Amino acid sequence: MLYIFYGVDDYTITEKVQGLAAQLDDPESLALNTTRFRAQNLTMAEVTAACNVVPFLARCRMVVIDGLLERFEPKGEGRRTTDMSEWRDLAAYVSSMPPTTALVLVDGKLSKTNSLLKKLAPVSTVQECPLLKGAQLQQWTVSQVTRRGGKITPRAVSLLNELAGDNLWILAGEIEKLCLYAGNRVISDNDVREVTSYAREANIFYMVDAIVEKKVARAMQLMEQLLEEGTAPGQLMHMLIRQYRLLLQLTDLNAAGMPMPEKQKQLGVAPFLMEKLQKQSSLYSLPRLVEAYRKILETDTSIKTGKWKERTALELLVTHISS
Repeated sequence: MLYIFYGVDDYTITEKVQGLAAQLDDPESLALNTTRFRAQNLTMAEVTAACNVVPFLARCRMVVIDGLLERFEPKGEGRRTTDMSEWRDLAAYVSSMPPTTALVLVDGKLSKTNSLLKKLAPVSTVQECPLLKGAQLQQWTVSQVTRRGGKITPRAVSLLNELAGDNLWILAGEIEKLCLYAGNRVISDNDVREVTSYAREANIFYMVDAIVEKKVARAMQLMEQLLEEGTAPGQLMHMLIRQYRLLLQLTDLNAAGMPMPEKQKQLGVAPFLMEKLQKQSSLYSLPRLVEAYRKILETDTSIKTGKWKERTALELLVTHISS
């Protein structure tokens, strides 16, 4: 059987793969019968060879491939789509694959026009995993607390989601700490304020994104919250400088026509961050980006030399570069 899990929510994808593994066989047996590939230079022959292997002292065998479908995304700037000729028979092979093998394709965000995805969808179980938002995120938070034997107030759920955002890896870690901290008590919003240590760091990233994406009101709200909670202005400036430096570097790499994998390697960032940077860079012309970066450096100097008070300088900066 073929399973396809894709989307930007890699936490849920990981849970889906682990849940499938638990259904197939016991962990010890399956651990000896699992092969995982990265798809960058993978061939069809390697996939079929792995799938055809008979399970060793187990009921099932699992073959997991990371990033195969991404190779067949429509062509764009700096992207080359993999030749379909080698992989056009994969759907037919799946139909004749040994029943003891589960082939699992794991990918990030994909377009609906992905050529290989369209070919494989009719012969596979496909699940897209988008980011959870709003009520869905709140329901997920409550379910995670309940799964750990705890209870949480609606106000605490809202505050936790506001502080930690929609990254489920961060949320899961904070929920684990909150359940241990509260013990048999219902988790309150005060507990969230006391325990959620990662939220401040996470919120710096959200503040930076809001500034870059010109969401002035949200940027101001997050900045005020961070400063009130004791975050050093220098830390905020450091993250802003880093983000705009990455955007400038990416703009140069785009102009050079560099392929996406090489750009990611040059910048040294994770795939999800690379995708976000690519979207953010499209919001700026090069002169506007250079001007914003110059303004950030000027503000940083003004704060360090005492020319401007920290809060005033940051407010003026956010207003200037977000407008």
